[in-house]
Amino acid sequence: MPSSGLRGFSGQKYLSLETFRRNGQSVRTPVWFAASPDGAGGACEAKFYIYTLPDSGKVKRIRNNPRVRVAPCTVRGEIRGEWAEAEARMADGAEAEIGQRLLRKKYFPWKHIGDFFSRLQGRTQAVIVLRFDENELEIPARR
Repeated sequence: MPSSGLRGFSGQKYLSLETFRRNGQSVRTPVWFAASPDGAGGACEAKFYIYTLPDSGKVKRIRNNPRVRVAPCTVRGEIRGEWAEAEARMADGAEAEIGQRLLRKKYFPWKHIGDFFSRLQGRTQAVIVLRFDENELEIPARR
């Protein structure tokens, strides 16, 4: 079966983020994600944005090893497509706001509601950028 690239993520609500511990053991977490528009910022690279708490395990694992794998999945983490290799890093400033904006748009109104309660509890959010090798993956057309 030929690889469908990032098209396998089109229309999906969740992706399974596989990060790696120092000992090499993988940890899979289902997360919300939003894709960057094609060619955003003048670059033709595929990016997904996810958010989490800044002190979460996935943030610690990504800081130790930026290599991750992702696959479309259900809310419970059941894999629904092919795995893709990516590089993860923490977003800051304007890029983090772009990610948050894309996530709010995709998950309206649930992300807005969650953000409201996070602010009430004094919680902050970290945005993670997943970057894919444009030579290996086909970027889906935007609807």
